[in-house]
Amino acid sequence: MTSKPELKGRPELRGRAARLAHLLPTGRAQAARTPFVLLVVLLLGGGLIGLLVLNSALSEGAFRLDDLQRETKELTDEEQALQRDIDAYSAPDALQRRARELGMVPGGDPAFLGPDGKVKGVPSAASAARAPLVLAPEALATATAPPPSPPSTPRSPHATTTPGR
Repeated sequence: MTSKPELKGRPELRGRAARLAHLLPTGRAQAARTPFVLLVVLLLGGGLIGLLVLNSALSEGAFRLDDLQRETKELTDEEQALQRDIDAYSAPDALQRRARELGMVPGGDPAFLGPDGKVKGVPSAASAARAPLVLAPEALATATAPPPSPPSTPRSPHATTTPGR
């Protein structure tokens, strides 16, 4: 029996396995490892840098969100304060007080016109303890101030005044 020497650590193959074994390279194929290792290192480094940039963007967004929430709270507080002021000015007692300050009086009974043109009801005049006073806003400031009094210097009966002087 003659035995064929085994090829580089392979057992002796027969039949179909022997034919397929001839298709494979007999020597160990050395693939270039340096480009593959470099590619893996670059992919890992790029991924880490990408994660760092993403984390920074998320942190910046969180700070911006916090600022916007604080600004929203301040504006909401201001809106509520303004709404309270509006409610205070539009309250019936406040409107009545301001109307009386302007010299307004409550109106009398109204009369209504029907769709056919007939007057329904009997109108009555407003009851006023004093006559209503309607002034322009500029005149309102001077109307509340007392009128200027004439000078209180005694004049002698012999003094004469000349017009235009």
